[in-house]
Amino acid sequence: MKVDTLIVGAGPAGLAAARGARSVGRKALVIDENWNGGGQIWRGQGRLVVGVAFEFERQVVDLRGLEYDRLILACGARELFLPFPGWTLPHVVGAGGLQALVKNGLDVRGKRIVIAGSGPLLLAVAANLTKAGAEVLLVAEQTSWTKLARFAAGLWRWPSKMAQGILLGNPRYRAGLWPVRADAGGVTMSDGRRWDCDYLACGFGLVPNLEVPRLAGCAVVDGFVEVDEWQRTSVDGVYAVGEITGIGGVEKAEAEGWAAGCGTKIQGDHARFVSRLAESFELRTGLRGLATPDTIVCRCEDVKLCKIVGFHDRRDAKLQTRCGMGACQGRICGPILEFLYGWEAERARPPILPTKVSDFVRKTRVTLD
Repeated sequence: MKVDTLIVGAGPAGLAAARGARSVGRKALVIDENWNGGGQIWRGQGRLVVGVAFEFERQVVDLRGLEYDRLILACGARELFLPFPGWTLPHVVGAGGLQALVKNGLDVRGKRIVIAGSGPLLLAVAANLTKAGAEVLLVAEQTSWTKLARFAAGLWRWPSKMAQGILLGNPRYRAGLWPVRADAGGVTMSDGRRWDCDYLACGFGLVPNLEVPRLAGCAVVDGFVEVDEWQRTSVDGVYAVGEITGIGGVEKAEAEGWAAGCGTKIQGDHARFVSRLAESFELRTGLRGLATPDTIVCRCEDVKLCKIVGFHDRRDAKLQTRCGMGACQGRICGPILEFLYGWEAERARPPILPTKVSDFVRKTRVTLD
C-alpha cells in the first residue's frame, strides 16, 4: 500500500500536517503510538511505530510494506525528570503525566498537590488540575525571578503568548525554588520548607523524541532535528515538525506541520521564541547535585547514582550496570545522564519501544478513508 504523505505522530503538529496535505490534494495517513489522537495537549486510534528502514531511493516504514512519497515526523517530546531523594515514591509523578491521568479519569478532587520543575507547562498543569477540583498548594519554578522578568518583558513580540501567560497566572507561583527531598507524606523544597501533599508533580522541561528521526538518518544539531525553512531534514523526502525541531509550543507546532503538509515555507517568528524560551528556563547547574549516592537514577533497573560514578559514557555505564536496559529503553534515565554528565544518546535501534514478538510476525492491514 502506498500513500502520498505518511505522518508519524497525531499531536498538534501531525494533525496540522495532515490538514495541510489534504488542502493541496495529497492523500495523508497519520499513525501514532497512542490509541487517542491529539497528543498530550489535545488527546482515535493509532499504530505503534517501532522502526524505520530505507531501501535505495524508496523509504519504507516498518508497517508491513506501507510505502510513501513524503514522510513527516511529528514525534513530539516527553518530560525531563531529575533524580532527588524520594523521586521514585508512588506519589511523585510527572507534571504532564498527572495531567494526562486526570484527562483519562483520575479523580483529584480535594487532593493536595505541589507542582515543581521548570517551564510554562507547570502553570498549564496547575490550571487544569485546579479546574479538576485539586488543591494546588505550590507551583515551584527553578529559574530565577530575574530571568522570568526578562522573559515576560519580551512577550510583547508574541501577543498570544502574553495572553496565555496572563490567563494562567497563579498566586501560588514561586520562582527560584525546587524540590530537594520527597518522603511518604510530602516534599521538602530548596528553601527548607516541607509541604504535606498527596501528589508531587515534577517536570523539568521537555526533551524531544528523537528515536525515529535518528533511525531515519536525520541530522540532529544541538539536541534537535535540523530542518530548513520548508521543514526538510537532511534526508530527502523526510520532514520534521513540532517539538523535535525545537521546544516552542502549540502555535509553532501547528505552523510547522501545516508548512510541511502543504509544501510551503514556515511562517512566523518561531525560532526566536524557541531561543528565548530555552534561555529563560535553562536548568541551573545546582540541580545536578540533588541526587545522593543512594538515589536511584535508572528506575527500570534500580541503578543507583553510586553505581554509575566513574564511567566515561552512557554505553560503558549501560554495559556494566544495565542502566538504560529496562522497559523504557533509556527514555527516562537517558536525558538524566545527559544532564548530569553530558553523555549523548546512543545510536537508536529498533524497536524503540517495548514490543511483543507477535507484533513483528502478524499481518497488519492498513485501510485508508
